[in-house]
Amino acid sequence: MPYQWLPPSGDTRRLHLWPHRSLTQPGFVWFVGTTAALIAVPLLAVLGNPVLWGLLPFLVAAIWAIWFALRKNGRDRDILEELVLSRDKITLTRHGPKGQRQDWRANPHWVRVESHRTGGPVPHYLTLKGGPREVEIGAFLSEEERISLQGELTEALAAFR
Repeated sequence: MPYQWLPPSGDTRRLHLWPHRSLTQPGFVWFVGTTAALIAVPLLAVLGNPVLWGLLPFLVAAIWAIWFALRKNGRDRDILEELVLSRDKITLTRHGPKGQRQDWRANPHWVRVESHRTGGPVPHYLTLKGGPREVEIGAFLSEEERISLQGELTEALAAFR
């Protein structure tokens, strides 16, 4: 699961959530390298021929586009949501791509975990409602993970009331 409850420290519980990462750094290197090698194989037929110089810019551009798209996707998935739950307050901090940070705080006594089966951007859209606003949590998780997280969050909040 792409979320983890950290060991409790005193009266505080912490939850970290992050998106799935199916392509690791070594996998990225292997994929781009293998793609470059496979694209270069047809160039062997035109070595020493002026056609090589006509094809080469397009092949290099294709490899660069693949590299750029995979890197951008990886940077866009650099998200960490951290939920800190204690007796007197609950804090949700979202560390987004490009260093963006968003904070939300509320009294855990008044916070409710809500699952919107329909009407949200994803099925079983999970939110925390308390205080003046409602915030999403774990929108990048799969549907089954959001359902599981809802039960765990409800139990954790009940333990702190």
